[in-house]
Amino acid sequence: MREKIYGTIAISNHHVHLTKEIYDQLFDEPLSIKRPLNQIGEFASFQTVTLKSPKATIENVRLIGPLRKYNQVEISRSDAIVLGLNPPVRQSGDLEDSETITLIGPKGEVTLENACIQAERHIHMNPAKAKELRLKHEDLVKLKIENDKGGSMEAFVKVSDNGFYEIHIDKDDANCFMLNTGDEVEIER
Repeated sequence: MREKIYGTIAISNHHVHLTKEIYDQLFDEPLSIKRPLNQIGEFASFQTVTLKSPKATIENVRLIGPLRKYNQVEISRSDAIVLGLNPPVRQSGDLEDSETITLIGPKGEVTLENACIQAERHIHMNPAKAKELRLKHEDLVKLKIENDKGGSMEAFVKVSDNGFYEIHIDKDDANCFMLNTGDEVEIER
């Protein structure tokens, strides 16, 4: 019989990753760290933008640093409904044929094509942890939730050198299963 493995939940709110080029079109100040994230080298910044669609806006959406090589806006299904959008559920960086969205910053606004997704549920880990758990990058596993609204959901394994071992789900998934950041769930291989 296999030993059970557990992971800790981290709830991800809507957020934005930007290139230097787009950042400079929206802000006059350097990107500044509000607080470090568990993923090594990543941080929540003080800078926020407003997401704008033809239907609505969502204000105070935090930028995640450092700046990247591509622009990506991650929203939940609930956010998508508010905005009147239908972004695909994708892994980070898989932006082909994703939604167009406008960002408003202190200097003005920029419309980004193929930039808005709903992020796949995923489990961050570094190569050593993946080896220990006998998992590989992009493996699909089941998360078993045992509480009053228990059940199961799937998540992809995301192995990276800066990976801190935790399970990322969005607010909608967390609310559906009555999960909070810090809760532990079983990972079934």
